[in-house]
Amino acid sequence: MTPAARRSRLSVVGSRTTEHRQPTTRPQAAELVVVGCSSGGVYALEKILRELPKEFCIPIAVAQHRHRKSDEGLPAFLRRVTHMEVVDAEDKHWIEAGKVYLAPADYHLLVGKGEFNLSVDDAVRHSRPSVDVLFESAADAYGPALVAIVLTGANADGAEGARRVKQRGGIVIVQDPKTAEAATMPEAVIATGVVDQILRLEEIAAFLVEHCQPVPTP
Repeated sequence: MTPAARRSRLSVVGSRTTEHRQPTTRPQAAELVVVGCSSGGVYALEKILRELPKEFCIPIAVAQHRHRKSDEGLPAFLRRVTHMEVVDAEDKHWIEAGKVYLAPADYHLLVGKGEFNLSVDDAVRHSRPSVDVLFESAADAYGPALVAIVLTGANADGAEGARRVKQRGGIVIVQDPKTAEAATMPEAVIATGVVDQILRLEEIAAFLVEHCQPVPTP
């Protein structure tokens, strides 16, 4: 079976808000979720992953700001709270359904169509891994098949990436800053005017379950 055949096709259907804040309904084929977070992000990820049901199989790629010497502890911790397999992404590996891929410590995580690439290019906004790098590469690879989520964080990493996601037709979700341990990151994305939904942390998993449903095979 080819890597493309292994990936589940899912649809995102429901009310969206455009850059002009006009609601519209437009079905999308969602193939990947990307998540960006920093300070407080481990708790936020735990909350979301814990609430995703077993049948949720869309792959998730995460750029969580990590210390350059961070080890297997983070994926090991998250594996204890979710049915999904949680791993540090590896260079040139295919993206598979039902897995959560973390940007490894001190590497940028880039997305190609169906695969990951790792980079040791300079830090972006003082961060490596960078949320902007993940979002921008994923937007270019997946276009309207992408859902991007920005969680708690103490800098503006992710704002430019969210712009790219919107430009390519993807969906941008932001954690309500009032529920974030550090509000700077979600506030910076909201200020861009490209956000489709602002959700409390406890609402994000339910949003994904509701709006990412399997497309029946013809």
